Amino acid sequence: MLDLLNAVAVRSPDAVIGWRGGEPLRAAAFLARARAWRALALRIPGADVSLYLDDSLEFAAALLGSWQARKTVWLAANTLEPGCEALAASVDAFLGEFPARFAPQTPAAGDCCELAFTGLDPGFDALVVHTSGSTGQAQAIPKKLGQLAGEVATLEVLFGARIGAAAVVATVSHQHIYGLLFRVLWPLAAGRDIHAHSLAYPEQLAEKLGQRPCVLVASPAHLKRLPSHLDWSGAGANLRAVFSSGGPLPAAVSVEARRLLGLTPVEVYGSSESGGIAWRENDGGNAAWQPMPGVAVRAGADGLLEVRSAHLPDDQWMAMADRAEVRPGGCFLLLGRSDRIVKIEEVRISLDAIEAALLATGMAQEARVLVGDAVPGQRSVVAAFAVLSPAGRALLGESGKAAFDRHMRALLAGSVEPVALPRRWRYLDQMPADAQGKTTHAQLTALLGAGLDPRPRRPQVRLLEQDAQRVLYEVVVPPGLFYLDGHFAQAPVLPGVVQVDWAILYGRLHFPLGPAFRAMHALKFQNVIGAGVPVSLELVHDAGKDSLTFRYFSAAGQHAGGRIAFGPIEESPC
Repeated sequence: MLDLLNAVAVRSPDAVIGWRGGEPLRAAAFLARARAWRALALRIPGADVSLYLDDSLEFAAALLGSWQARKTVWLAANTLEPGCEALAASVDAFLGEFPARFAPQTPAAGDCCELAFTGLDPGFDALVVHTSGSTGQAQAIPKKLGQLAGEVATLEVLFGARIGAAAVVATVSHQHIYGLLFRVLWPLAAGRDIHAHSLAYPEQLAEKLGQRPCVLVASPAHLKRLPSHLDWSGAGANLRAVFSSGGPLPAAVSVEARRLLGLTPVEVYGSSESGGIAWRENDGGNAAWQPMPGVAVRAGADGLLEVRSAHLPDDQWMAMADRAEVRPGGCFLLLGRSDRIVKIEEVRISLDAIEAALLATGMAQEARVLVGDAVPGQRSVVAAFAVLSPAGRALLGESGKAAFDRHMRALLAGSVEPVALPRRWRYLDQMPADAQGKTTHAQLTALLGAGLDPRPRRPQVRLLEQDAQRVLYEVVVPPGLFYLDGHFAQAPVLPGVVQVDWAILYGRLHFPLGPAFRAMHALKFQNVIGAGVPVSLELVHDAGKDSLTFRYFSAAGQHAGGRIAFGPIEESPC
């Protein structure tokens, strides 16, 4: 691991390092790319670079080439502007596939550093990774090369024999520590083939797993969504191991994965800060975690798991954010995260317990809750995000969102403290997920939106007329409306997408519209709607066609209109 490029260099030039689009990448070509990236890195002043490449084989060559140039590599989880802006304060250059404004660099034609590859010191500052951001803002974590080498050695001791020479197939990104170790560094050090691209679709996965002996590196989110109607028989014949990390895998999902894939997933527990800690194969009857070789665990006085291992930067005990019960012999059970215990109005609240209560209602099949930042002068409130069950979706469609929110609060009232009852609700088709299949705090906060900014999101309205098929509102756009930002500085106007959203919002208050959007017809925007000017919003419901016709108009004429078709939610065959 400390001399990976020389380990590749001593192999036959025709040895297969990995696969890209069904074509092999051989050792000679891989080394040529590493030399090109090294030449580029040597030209860059400073010691820190950020690296982002989707292709795992090109990423591996760039990473090792940068290390040979003694660059500390900052892994970018994505190339979104806010993350890149934050990285710009810490790095001297961006390598790979970043937005143009960050001047990303790649090797020029003919770049090649012919200097001999050298072994690296275990104390070399090789990497900076970031926490996932599942419970808050992502934090930068430095890693010595010796820490990474220790993790790779531990994985080979634990699982090398069962894997053999199997190739590595992944659904997670190498831009995070789990994917980096399992799909790049470990297979490269052990001489196993690397697949260049992640597999985003189950159909691709089923096909790829059936081609040759392989290992699947996945996450709980990916394993939860394996369609049972696909033919997984090839996977059962070829898979040597299934790995999962990023959060505990529910026992039912583990059992179903074994039924489809032929193997119980190996779950790996750890964090960006601690490195790998433990593993388990939960077949439904064994939820305990087994510490990895060289890892010692204990329960601290406050019930938090404490860890000491070679994967840490020193020999001190590190307290995790997880509560645990440590059993004789060293195995342990996880009892939930301590950082999910919050105080609201001086009452201690477990966010895990609220999520469990939500699932127990039968209305949700997945749930997440968080505490939104308080608006000045107001208390913090709990926000809930739920992927509804079929029963929940049906009731939401029948009652509308406002009534369904009240129903959910009533269901929770018997098991959740009044101050902890969610006050903001979002109902999702599926939880947002990053490249690792993890749902982050930032993603949920972005969905919450309106609860974190005091500016209004709704118009001032007055109901003028109403009957069974038609309603008429007077609508006034407040000058401070959140959605006026960027539309436009000199003369703010109401965006068309907001006009459609309001039509649906107020339509659902009055009419039994189907829960699923089907289509939009005859959509026109003739005149802008500005702030502070009253306009009329007419909504007409056609029950036979399950459609809503809307139009915004005023003395100035028609502003916008269209017809929106709705319908029932169609169950996916998977």
